Amino acid sequence: MTRRAEPIRSVKGTRDLLPGETALWQRVEDEARRVFVAYNFREIRTPVLEPTALFARSVGTDTDIVTKEMYTFQDRDNESLTLRPEATASVVRAYIEHGLYNEGGVHKLYYLGPMFRRERPQKGRYRQFYQIGAEVLGSDHPSIDAEFLEMLILFLGRVGLREFALLLNSVGCPKCRAEYVKTLRRALDRVKSSLCADCQRRAETNPLRVLDCKVEADQPVIEKLPHILEHLCPECRQHFDRVTGELAQRGVAYQITPRLVRGLDYYTRTTFEVTSNVLGAQNALLGGGRYDGLAEMLGGPPTPGFGVAIGQDRLMLAVEQAAQLKAGDRLTAYVAWMGDTALQPATRLVQELRRENISAEISYEPIKLKKSLGIANKLAARFAIIIGEGELATERYQVKDMTSGQQEEVEPARIASYLKDKLMSSV
Repeated sequence: MTRRAEPIRSVKGTRDLLPGETALWQRVEDEARRVFVAYNFREIRTPVLEPTALFARSVGTDTDIVTKEMYTFQDRDNESLTLRPEATASVVRAYIEHGLYNEGGVHKLYYLGPMFRRERPQKGRYRQFYQIGAEVLGSDHPSIDAEFLEMLILFLGRVGLREFALLLNSVGCPKCRAEYVKTLRRALDRVKSSLCADCQRRAETNPLRVLDCKVEADQPVIEKLPHILEHLCPECRQHFDRVTGELAQRGVAYQITPRLVRGLDYYTRTTFEVTSNVLGAQNALLGGGRYDGLAEMLGGPPTPGFGVAIGQDRLMLAVEQAAQLKAGDRLTAYVAWMGDTALQPATRLVQELRRENISAEISYEPIKLKKSLGIANKLAARFAIIIGEGELATERYQVKDMTSGQQEEVEPARIASYLKDKLMSSV
């Protein structure tokens, strides 16, 4: 007897999204596209492979992403390549490389796709994970920040979320942040021995990142450290006040959170997160902020920027718990035929329905009516269309509403419009 080969399984920290799951994912992505387009964003698609230097330069050499989490390798030309751990740097790289800044004006771009970080796998956190993101390049006006945040709150509402909080802070500009970091470093010198090993290292290399520490035992110490909002320069203070003022005018609720600094080197001024208690300890749904110096860091012209990254894996957990958003379109019609003479007309009808963008299915094996209706139920078809010798003789097919059980006779030429009318009336 031939020995059966061992099955090959997916890589640790990755997963398959099966058809039962992807319908809701598609619905969320469709809502994201609708909202982004309403705010005049256009889609951009960048490679999953980038030069390693792109992330080392933009994300920061002292970040956990660069030092611990990136999937980096040498290709055959001995060039160091990295699977993208985030997409903002890629979008800005594309903006510079293709000279979009020469077109002038503000560029609003969005993306959807996989990212890669070698983190410890856990619920809602994977080594191949998915992000929905958006970037505005070309304006440093506070209204851009407020409009962007308004858009995100609209999107979260559209996917059925109600219980979440928008956390807001400013990390200032290079000028005032440098002065604040000196103050923070002095304060850390007095307490760093009582912090975790990572924070002790960060206290020397990048003190701001201490504020982002998630170790519970460190929190009482960190809470007593100086707040950056108390050290903003007049220009950054004015920018932050304009953003909060506009959010209030737009009816967008927010919480000022002085410790919110984000984890990447390129942020300036406005930073934000949206959290949801339904996710437990790992409660961040999305985050982002302003990055007015990133384009210059990557060799481009001075270009203010503002963006967000939405962790889609966590977002889907929240959407599923909220149970307000339904999965994508179900199968509209299952065509059940009886007798050899009915197969060709049934096949022709399925073809016509699909050309009208009506989802339809058929079995090409001869099946009794009762079993065919069972298949229609299993496929969650909204309608079953029954074609037998009697229906062929009268040239009127039976259309059964699988939800209500009602059944009507409809001429073949009218079935597509009949189904569309029924679907529209049930919306």
